[in-house]
Formats: sequence, C-alpha cells, structure tokens
Amino acid sequence: MIDVPTTGYLLERRWHWLRGEVERSKEPDFALLNGVLAGHGVSYAVIDGVALQIHQQEPRTTLDIDVAVARRSDLPRDRLIAAGFRETGRHEHSDNWIGPAGTPVQFTDDPALTEALARAVEVRIGDLGLRVLRVDDLLHQKLRAGRDPERRRSKRLQDLADAQSLMEQDPELERILTSEERTLLDALPR
Repeated sequence: MIDVPTTGYLLERRWHWLRGEVERSKEPDFALLNGVLAGHGVSYAVIDGVALQIHQQEPRTTLDIDVAVARRSDLPRDRLIAAGFRETGRHEHSDNWIGPAGTPVQFTDDPALTEALARAVEVRIGDLGLRVLRVDDLLHQKLRAGRDPERRRSKRLQDLADAQSLMEQDPELERILTSEERTLLDALPR
C-alpha cells in the first residue's frame, strides 16, 4: 500500500479561499464514497485528476472525483443516496453525482479501463485506503483522453500536459508507450 500526503486537500482549500469562498475540500465526500463502495464490494479505481495527484510529485488540484467501475449497474445507488449523494445525470459512459459536501463525482464504466481496473493499487491518504489506477495505466488513460476529438480542446491539452508531466517525472515510462502515443507526445511544443 502506498502512503500519500494530503497536499491535494490543502490545495483545494486554498483555491476556494482565493476565490473568496468557504474553504472546503473533497475529503469528507471522498471518505463517504470510499466507505460506500468498499462496504458494498464494488470493484473501482480512482482515475484522472485525483490519480494524478497521487502519482505526481508536483502539486496539482482537481475539484471532482472520477471513478472507474466495472459496471455502473453495480453502483449501490440506494446506499449512495442514504449517505447523502445525489445523482445529477446519466450519459453513455458515465453517471454523474454530487456528494453531500458538494463534490462532483463521475462514475465511468469505460471498457478501455477494464483491465486497468483489475491492476489498480491501494493507496493510503491519512486514514483512508482507496484503490487508484497504476501510474502506467494512468499515462495511457491520459494519452487516450488527449486524442479524443469529443473532448473540449482545453481538456485534451490538459490531458496531454498531465501525460508529459508523468513522463518527465519517470522517464522509464517511455518504454511502455505505443508508437502512436510517442508521436502524440513528440508533437507537443518544446
């Protein structure tokens, strides 16, 4: 199990403070969410921005929680609602919820993450133990998202920047890139 510092929570609190809002973080919603999913035996892994916070040495914040699950039909909807979560929308590959403390949560059952989900690692954030994508799977996920024409350009650019940052932190990751992924990163401005 990897022990992770709570820098992300501190960044979130400061982001809200700088905007003149009440200081808050996704920590309470994260703990509730983890308890519901683990208590119901749902196979899951944290992905995207939070996974990046965990695997990256440089601080980065994100305001939502993205979670990969094997099947969205396995979500314990009644238990999520009983814990204070409320569903805000369903889409082709995702269900959107919001936590009782206001944290957006997105569940996806993207088939491209099925194998990565099985390889997820457990990390510890304070007293919280949760499953998160391995860094190599996160890199592939970010590169795939970075070339998805359905995503906004700004999101695609952020995904590519995230992938590049992972590569800079661990140059050994280059050996796992496909030729298409390598070409994508090589096309970034130097």
